[in-house]
Amino acid sequence: MSTPRESQRIVIAGASSLLGAELKSLLEESRFASWDVSLVDEETAVGTLTEAAGEPAVILPVEEGTFSRAKLIFFAGSPAFTERNLPAARDSGAFVIDLSGAALSVDGARVRFALDGVAEGSQPRKTLYAVPSAPGLIAARLLDALGPAALSRLAIVFFRPVSEAGRAGIEELEAQTSQLLSFQSIGQPIFDTQVAFNLLDHYGAASRENLQTTRDRIRREASVASTQFSSKVVPSIQVLHAPVFYGYTFVATSELKPGQTREGLVEILRKSGFSLEIPQSSPLGNGVAAGDSAVHLALPEDDPAQSGTWWLWGAADNIRLPAATAIKLAEKLVV
Repeated sequence: MSTPRESQRIVIAGASSLLGAELKSLLEESRFASWDVSLVDEETAVGTLTEAAGEPAVILPVEEGTFSRAKLIFFAGSPAFTERNLPAARDSGAFVIDLSGAALSVDGARVRFALDGVAEGSQPRKTLYAVPSAPGLIAARLLDALGPAALSRLAIVFFRPVSEAGRAGIEELEAQTSQLLSFQSIGQPIFDTQVAFNLLDHYGAASRENLQTTRDRIRREASVASTQFSSKVVPSIQVLHAPVFYGYTFVATSELKPGQTREGLVEILRKSGFSLEIPQSSPLGNGVAAGDSAVHLALPEDDPAQSGTWWLWGAADNIRLPAATAIKLAEKLVV
């Protein structure tokens, strides 16, 4: 089915998620502010009262015809929700932009790593795009930036915030923090373990959140980035839980050409779109990146024990970064 060229209809599928809410907010600040936006989600979220363009709006179920006449469809919910509804969305003829990770394994999907046209362009003939998670976008940017410095190895450890589990994850960390400070027993329905004041490499056995699944997705995204940017380096990826509400932080170690200077590396990173923090400013943490689509880096540090090895410390908003990338892609597709 083809979509009329004059169509100005957008569907956000998974609208009750944090990503869905961020997409809606950014759309209202973009060239799509006057377009008709439909909010749909799984049955558990149907009927939720929200707002769109300053007017009350209700989240609706996905039904026959939900995607008809849409020009843009964003998937921002769970991978399972996307998988169930992706065929109908693609049949509508709209541009489909998936942020859930489900489209990564779909033949013909174009994985979009760029923000503001960095590194690669859109392909208007494609109709299905996958926007990686914040860590996937970070890994891609590092590969793209460090390639000219003769990158031979890249390893990244990401620290995952509880907001990756949605509002329920945020509420559980908040409740556990209060309970522990009051010497009360803690509730743990989401993570099945203590996530407050705790760094972890996995959650409890009964948790619906799975750090290994998160690692697998980011490693897949990094592998695709390596191929797409013609890099010979596939990053080593690890993901750990951090007891924070918002924002991924990460530490990366890279092996570069001998003789690489700090000043030269700073210039390379700045030209690649990273925001470099100076030592005199406040220490770089997840709070610095809140509400920002930039990837923030502290000044790189060389490893005195290993010539050519550099350490990078950084942070990015786990919700804003992929959402902003998706909106920029939509603006390039709809001309």
